[in-house]
Amino acid sequence: MAVDPGFGVAHNIDRGVVLAERLETAASLWAKFMGLMGRPSLPTGHGLWLPASNGIHMMFMRFPIDAVFVSRPDAEGVRRVRSVHRGLRAWTGLVPLVRGADGVLELPIGTIDATGTVVGDRVEIREVG
Repeated sequence: MAVDPGFGVAHNIDRGVVLAERLETAASLWAKFMGLMGRPSLPTGHGLWLPASNGIHMMFMRFPIDAVFVSRPDAEGVRRVRSVHRGLRAWTGLVPLVRGADGVLELPIGTIDATGTVVGDRVEIREVG
């Protein structure tokens, strides 16, 4: 598995909801490239965090996802949502680079709508355990 060890949680502070309660991190170049490729699905409540990223691809993916692009953290470690992409289809290639993004949350399809997440919301991403 290309994902780096450790888990975290992503919380939308403005909506008072959890975006992912079991968030894996893909920090290395190889882990980011591999992302969710090869997995059959992404369970509800799970997600993949790609720090220092402003674009993703959907090549070789087996299932659709939602993606939330966020800014660099402020002094308190909170990030602003820069862009939301609902229902990204598998095998559609690259998602256009998002200006000002410094990380991407890859989430199960429907997470954006279920949580009401919109551009400008504040998101906290932290490690647990």
